[in-house]
Amino acid sequence: MKKSYVLLAIVLLLSLSLVGCGGGKASQLIIATGGTGGTYYPLGGGIAQIIKDNTKMDATAQVTGASVENMRLLSKGDVDLAFTQSDIADYASKGTEMFKDTPVKNLKAISSLYNETVQIVTTVNSGINSVADLKGKRVSVGAAGSGVEANAKQILEVYGLKFEDLKAEHLSFGDSSQRIQDGQLDAAFITAGAPTAAVNELSATTKFKILSLDQDKIKELITKYPYYVEDVIPAKTYAGQDQDVKTVAVKSILVARGDLSEDQVYDITKSLFEHLDKLVAINKKAESIKLETALDGINLEIHPGAAKYYKEKEILK
Repeated sequence: MKKSYVLLAIVLLLSLSLVGCGGGKASQLIIATGGTGGTYYPLGGGIAQIIKDNTKMDATAQVTGASVENMRLLSKGDVDLAFTQSDIADYASKGTEMFKDTPVKNLKAISSLYNETVQIVTTVNSGINSVADLKGKRVSVGAAGSGVEANAKQILEVYGLKFEDLKAEHLSFGDSSQRIQDGQLDAAFITAGAPTAAVNELSATTKFKILSLDQDKIKELITKYPYYVEDVIPAKTYAGQDQDVKTVAVKSILVARGDLSEDQVYDITKSLFEHLDKLVAINKKAESIKLETALDGINLEIHPGAAKYYKEKEILK
């Protein structure tokens, strides 16, 4: 009798193994995104759903510390796809800045997505009207090791400031918004596609403003760090925002582990661009994702699977 139970158990295990390899979903992909208050996480969830609905793969969006952490997770093979800023991808692939001792060798690009806009938020009554006014203030410079932290450091630099000149805190977007609302924080750097959920939450409860950058400082920043581009947050992007805000942005890109198969990444790329309407329904920032701009701002090697799709569409020769 015991032998019968053992044989039955073996048969069941083999059956489950065969289902996992064949008739069901062929692979379980993990997509590294960002915090729940940013743009990466909802879009990552949307892309995961598109993959599940239109390929033989399963996919899950994972909450992370965003760009920098995502590159490290990808390097270790803990995730399969990741969102990142173009500047952080550049550091990772070249082994510079925070990746000086740990370059990411298995990094391949799938697509450029949209502008990641630097938004420096504060309250109307804070007395802060310029980046220069952040000196001595309680300021969130992004989660430790994040792309936002790198952006904050570089922008402060062209204004002659360092983190040591502030009462710097390393907070997520959501925590930054909440602490400003509670009067426990004076300002925060948020780099994400606008409109951003955390800034929407702040605008709903607090008289807030977004700082414009001075034109000469924008030029100095772009000259020193050419992955930045000029950007404008149009008036009315957020409730209570009556004027355009002049700032800068970096590109967000979707990247993959280089060892994902050509077929897998081809299917991912095809399903993404043929179901963009589903992403737009989740977040309007997805309106910026277009096939004709899929390679804009990318300095990385394109994954062969994505390249195959772009060649079919005559985006890549």
